Amino acid sequence: MTFNGFSQPELTRYARHLALPEVGLAGQKQLKDGRVLCVGAGGLGSPLALYLAAAGVGTIGLADFDAVEESNLQRQLLHGTKDIGRHKLDSAEERLEDVNPHVEVVKHNTTLSSYNALEIVSDYDVVIDGTDNFPTRYLVNDACVLSGKPNVYGSVFRWEGQISVFATEGGPCYRCLFREPPPPGLVPNCAEGGVLGVLPGIIGSIQALETIKLILGKGTLLAGRLLIFDALDMEWREVTLRRNPDCPVCGDRPTQTELIDYEVFCGVGVAATASGVTEVVTIPSAEPSIVASQLDSEEPPYLLDVREPWEWAVSSLVDYGARLIPLAELGDRIGEIPDDKEVIVYCRTGQRSMEAAGRIAEAGHKAVSNLRGGIVAWAQEIDPEITIV
Repeated sequence: MTFNGFSQPELTRYARHLALPEVGLAGQKQLKDGRVLCVGAGGLGSPLALYLAAAGVGTIGLADFDAVEESNLQRQLLHGTKDIGRHKLDSAEERLEDVNPHVEVVKHNTTLSSYNALEIVSDYDVVIDGTDNFPTRYLVNDACVLSGKPNVYGSVFRWEGQISVFATEGGPCYRCLFREPPPPGLVPNCAEGGVLGVLPGIIGSIQALETIKLILGKGTLLAGRLLIFDALDMEWREVTLRRNPDCPVCGDRPTQTELIDYEVFCGVGVAATASGVTEVVTIPSAEPSIVASQLDSEEPPYLLDVREPWEWAVSSLVDYGARLIPLAELGDRIGEIPDDKEVIVYCRTGQRSMEAAGRIAEAGHKAVSNLRGGIVAWAQEIDPEITIV
């Protein structure tokens, strides 16, 4: 038996929503018909996906390609200890279906890229940015602007979180606030700088709230406002934002009308020449299996770890002959790297090491490669005894 498209179990489940004048049956039907894409099923993706499912958002798309690691469990509540090693989308789907069997979970088991972003985004009403790196953040923004989809933005780092709603009609986009990305290596990611475990829950919950308001068409959105939360001092600040008429993406005369190479845009694999002209430096990728075989040869490569000392203390490839030079110290210690050996650089997953490899190549080393997937891939493919954090 159904009533206005809802089964009796659904009416019971959503009773507290139905009692709200701003929601009611009509609003709950809007939520049921809503289609939301969550880019990332990690720290921010966990709380926002859980609350969207509980609220009855009918279709929840999840875009992620990572597996669950033990270090995720401090903040990524979609996943549990039993899920370590599973694909995040599989454990997320199982958890969301348990929260609400009346919603549909669509899994996008892929890296969001310039080749597939517009196609994926086009199938949804709202896109939520739960990413943790600049190339994907700019990609999500530009795809939303070009597709006319609102972008519910959130970010967390250490004790601070930020939330806004970008790419609404007449409102600013992420590029209006941050037209250019910071130089590579200047801003550490969560793996390097850390993040308070509860913080993504606070920020992700507000992202879910803004998404629900967007679907319902109720309340005042964070469009044109950037909300900044300092968890250490328990302070909220609000910054007023305006659309930049000269924005290259959403401005009056946009100069970028299609998606670009965001790795290059954000400086991954880019180095400056002596003349000051920026050129792309192609850093080859080294497969873990090939590197492992090379380490047993008569002329093994120089294996360089550019992570932080605390990461090295937890897990390293020291038994394979690796040396540690943290990325922040590389400029002062680059002379320690032999120029008569092939250099294989690694970090946790390959982002910091790509930046380091570019610097080493710029310094004149001819044979420099970036270990594909970093120490995470090494643990998965070569040595499962290695602890990953």
